[in-house]
Amino acid sequence: MSDSLNYTMSLLVALMAGLGLGTFFFYGLWRTLEKLITSKSPTLWLFSSTILRISITLIGFYLIASFNSDGYLSRLLICFFGFLVARFTISKVIQVPPKPNLLDKEANRAS
Repeated sequence: MSDSLNYTMSLLVALMAGLGLGTFFFYGLWRTLEKLITSKSPTLWLFSSTILRISITLIGFYLIASFNSDGYLSRLLICFFGFLVARFTISKVIQVPPKPNLLDKEANRAS
């Protein structure tokens, strides 16, 4: 009974970690793209943000994969599932304003 509970708890921790890592990664990506517009050095901002987001995400996945070093692939898959759920959630929550139609823009400018 205790082994079953420990296994279930490790899967729950992996799911929560995946959700956290995904939220961090994709919300950070959105904030980075927003910041590029006003930044004086967008290349440096993009490069440093990318390195930071990827590093933290990979370290998180590594820690989940090596947790208890029991070799459960299911824990890593659950973590990845949480990461993907966070990706779709962030993309639904963050509403990007629609781009104006170029024909409408030209018509407004011409009149």
